Amino acid sequence: MSIMEYNGGSVIAMVGKDCVAIASDLRLGVQSLSIASNFQKIFPITDRIFVGLPGLATDVTTLHEQFRYRVNMFTIKEEREIEPETFAALVSSTLYERRFGPWFIEPVIAGMQRTPSGSFAPFIAATDLIGCLNFCKGLRCGGNCE
Repeated sequence: MSIMEYNGGSVIAMVGKDCVAIASDLRLGVQSLSIASNFQKIFPITDRIFVGLPGLATDVTTLHEQFRYRVNMFTIKEEREIEPETFAALVSSTLYERRFGPWFIEPVIAGMQRTPSGSFAPFIAATDLIGCLNFCKGLRCGGNCE
């Protein structure tokens, strides 16, 4: 059994016509034993960016706080809101820092990317345990649903 399957969980992100959607289950369990049915796996980063964090429950909580801190620092330093593609790179580098003792999590990122013309385009991406980015055009899932 994989450690990724220990707490379970699934996240899926989809692109629509000028929109994105991200969804997850709310189950927290230990293998076949259910512990809670209200465990949050999708977190808002900004008004236009959401991240889904399926994986080990302790890593979900820790990484959510770490991403929130790093995005706040980015906003203070750059004096602008982070874009989804930049946030995906931040997620990737954060996970790669721990490549020899990885976080047991597979983030899925969904958001609306600002285009040079000023409009917005849908954006979804996902990473593996060590931060290898996978940019997607239509659909991406993470966690046990693969």
